[in-house]
Amino acid sequence: MIHPIPEHALRAVIDMALAEDAPWGDITSEAFLPPNAIADAELRAREPGVLAGATVVAAAMAACGAVDVIAHVEDGERFASGTLLATVRGPARAVLRAERVALNLVQRMSGIATATAAYVDAVSGTRARIVDTRKTTPGLRALERYAVRCGGGFNHRTSLSDAVLAKDNHLAVLAANGVGIADAIRAARGQIGHTVHLEVEVDRIDQIEPVVGAGIDTIMLDNFTPDMLREGVQIVAGRALVEASGGVSLDTVRSIAETGVDLISVGALTHSARALDLGLDIAIA
Repeated sequence: MIHPIPEHALRAVIDMALAEDAPWGDITSEAFLPPNAIADAELRAREPGVLAGATVVAAAMAACGAVDVIAHVEDGERFASGTLLATVRGPARAVLRAERVALNLVQRMSGIATATAAYVDAVSGTRARIVDTRKTTPGLRALERYAVRCGGGFNHRTSLSDAVLAKDNHLAVLAANGVGIADAIRAARGQIGHTVHLEVEVDRIDQIEPVVGAGIDTIMLDNFTPDMLREGVQIVAGRALVEASGGVSLDTVRSIAETGVDLISVGALTHSARALDLGLDIAIA
């Protein structure tokens, strides 16, 4: 089962999007359409992909009125071009007010799910998990990370409050102040709770042993070549999870996965995914 979007996060996004798109109502529908008009609409795929956002479509429609949405494809399912994904029926003014918000979100989310599935397929048979990053659209992180899960990927830390992850800029500050990495790790471990995950990013082979030896949960090997990743995995020798990041694409992800890393973080899942081409059209009898 795909872990759902938190209800409060979904509602906040829907409310914000509707306020942006119709701050004083949909004056076109209110001027043109009878208040009692009913609309039937179909959400169809115009290209193949993986669905994410069926629940978001329903939430957007419900926020505008008593609209019924029936999903014919579930989130996380693959579909072909032309597939009927959902049917919508309700007051025409409500359907048309919600239409663009619902479509924008489901297209964006399905694009992320489809891109994620391509990466997951590419590393099939290896031990590597495909994980996202914090390179998400501000305000849409909960939805975009749900889309990653729909595509078969996994989520990294959700926010800066969830785990300790010391990256290159943190290490640069330490170096500038004469503090060694190992000492900083031990000090950090003494300050955080026993359930808090601790990860450190390195960009050189010689940093691996001091970092792992100081006691961490995950080490991130940033912009390492496949040969360097293999060497890094051997040095770590199971003492921590090994995450590869940087320079990851569909062309390179398989070779990265075959080095034996545990995790491959891919910022492109969310910052570069193309919206999938879906259509929400009124059915004409």
